[in-house]
Amino acid sequence: MNDCVHLVKLCVGAERVEDLIDWQDRRRAETPGWETQHVTRMWPKRAEEVLNGGSLYWVFKGLVLARQRILRLDERQGADGVLRCAIVLDPQVIRTEPQPRHPFQGWRYLAPSEAPRDLRQGSAREDALPASLAAALAEIGVR
Repeated sequence: MNDCVHLVKLCVGAERVEDLIDWQDRRRAETPGWETQHVTRMWPKRAEEVLNGGSLYWVFKGLVLARQRILRLDERQGADGVLRCAIVLDPQVIRTEPQPRHPFQGWRYLAPSEAPRDLRQGSAREDALPASLAAALAEIGVR
C-alpha cells in the first residue's frame, strides 16, 4: 500500500474558515450538481499518494486552520482550452489546530507527519482566537 500525502493551499479571498464554508455552501445552492472542488493549473505528480487518503489543508492569513478530504482528481478544460486539475473535495470542512505557513503560490505537498491535528469534535463553531494570537501561540509550539 502506498503512503498518503496531503496538499496545502492558500485560501485566497477568505479571511476565516467560515468564509470558505459560506462560499462553498452558496456555490452548491446556486449551481445544482456542483461538487466541492478547487481547480488548479497543475496536476499533482504524486496523484496516487494524494488519492490514498490525502486532504487539502487550507491556509488563512498565514495559518493552516482547516482541511477537506480529497475524493478524486478530474480533468477540467478552461474557457481558454487549457486542461486543468479539479481537486474534488468532501464538502465537510474539518478545522485543524493552527499551524503557521509562510506565503507561497499554488499548492505544496504536506507529509502526514507535518500536518496539523484536527480539532476535537464540537469545537468547530467555537470562537476562534484572533489570528495574530493563534499564530504567536503556534509559532512557540503552544496548542
